[in-house]
Amino acid sequence: MVRLNRIYTRTGDDGTTGLGDGTRLPKHHLRIAAYGTVDELSSVLGLLCAHGIDEPAHGLVVSIQNDLFDVGADLCIPRPEAGDAEGTLRVTADYVTRLEAELDRVNEGLEPLASFVLPGGTPQAAWLHLARTVCRRAERLVAELASLDGEPVNDEVLRYLNRLSDLLFVLARDANHQGKLDVLWRPGASRAT
Repeated sequence: MVRLNRIYTRTGDDGTTGLGDGTRLPKHHLRIAAYGTVDELSSVLGLLCAHGIDEPAHGLVVSIQNDLFDVGADLCIPRPEAGDAEGTLRVTADYVTRLEAELDRVNEGLEPLASFVLPGGTPQAAWLHLARTVCRRAERLVAELASLDGEPVNDEVLRYLNRLSDLLFVLARDANHQGKLDVLWRPGASRAT
């Protein structure tokens, strides 16, 4: 259980921040940017909920926000070569399996696409598309972090973010009245003939 008695600590006044294992990194470090972007994604989903989204999507989004805190916790404790300490929170394959089941469930009610979809339609769909793009940015940052020597990343985190961006896309289509209000891309529509 987390307990915060005081919000400010002054320890970051030097431009560093503490990881979950006690090490300190510059606030501009790629690891901090990665889990900071995951936090940003959760905030976008919070705005979606505040502006209203119907069940069962609302409950799903809140559970995703909880997962995203788990993702952030995973990223803020680099996996040591010797293995994790007991009780270290790690994203597992079960997280990805749950997203895939939701993806299949939501996508089943949607017509196949014949074009790319522009972000928009209903306000809920627009928020979901914004969340999708923030999720893709988080995924890119985590992938870059994982490519660096000495920066271990749990592979399931990358899988989770990849699958989540797909789920946010189909949720956006679903929020557009099962895709009926999707705004479709018309290649070259503004080009002079």
